[in-house]
Amino acid sequence: MDGMFKVTEEQTMLRDLVKKFVRNELMPLEKNILERFASGQPAALSDEENKKLFKQCKDLGLWALDVPEEVGGANLPAVALVGVNEELGYTCVPFTFPPDSPNLHMLLATANPEQRKKYLEPYAAGETTSAIAISEPGAGGDPAGMKTKAVKDGEHWVINGRKIWISRIAKADFTIVMAVTDTNLGARGGITAFLVDKGTPGLVIARAIPMLAGQRTYEVVFEDCRVHESQVLGRLGAGFAPMQLRLTVRRLQMGSCIGMAQRALDMMVEHVGQRVTFGQKLADRQAIQWWIADAATKLHACRLMVMDAAVKQDEGRDVRMEA
Repeated sequence: MDGMFKVTEEQTMLRDLVKKFVRNELMPLEKNILERFASGQPAALSDEENKKLFKQCKDLGLWALDVPEEVGGANLPAVALVGVNEELGYTCVPFTFPPDSPNLHMLLATANPEQRKKYLEPYAAGETTSAIAISEPGAGGDPAGMKTKAVKDGEHWVINGRKIWISRIAKADFTIVMAVTDTNLGARGGITAFLVDKGTPGLVIARAIPMLAGQRTYEVVFEDCRVHESQVLGRLGAGFAPMQLRLTVRRLQMGSCIGMAQRALDMMVEHVGQRVTFGQKLADRQAIQWWIADAATKLHACRLMVMDAAVKQDEGRDVRMEA
């Protein structure tokens, strides 16, 4: 694969470092995660575990990898991050190198100087956490159909509506909330992003929603949630495009699923070499060999597609379709 795409020696060294971090620091925590999941708890790291891992990340330089240097990041290209995310996906331990970059990229594209100082800089430094509220019960795959509204009232905006499948909001210091500010324009100039701080009156977490692999998202209700006009992120009515930028970054990160698939393939290869039925190892059965070969072929194709999207993004091209 590296023969088709330009991967530098430094990027290869970074991936090797991440691989060691995953094997040495994350995979030993899998037992804890699975035990929590089996007991009905969220399959999540404890605050103590996260704190320890964050310190190790800073010590190793595994921090703000795709963040511009101007705010303390390494400014790595997407083609390098693909390998990083694949290695992180090799374990069931839910951990990403801080800060969570999709929201950071949206802040970079839209925040004014005051918002950069209040929100972006502490976020890039790992001092705060964030969430984003886009999806709604009737507008998941079609965010342009969102119904949550924000109405101007003097120097404030009043937000009313319901959002669903919101990750990390229970502990987020602030949330980027997408709302309709002009029903006539909709996605073409009528959707605005707002910065809503934790504890803002009217921001109500209605329920936790169990998801696959023991993860949880949340349903959130906005009931006359008032935010100052200074909390508008970017230009009024121009929230849809930077939101799409943010979603593209996250979708490329989902290349970590290749790591999960690689783990499954590795486990399968290990098992068939050990399991004996009717006096013969599974690995010696031709049908099993076909299944493994087919799985490896599909995995390689998926890896190439992710790399293709990453290369195009680094070239500044629109990769919404590929992502």
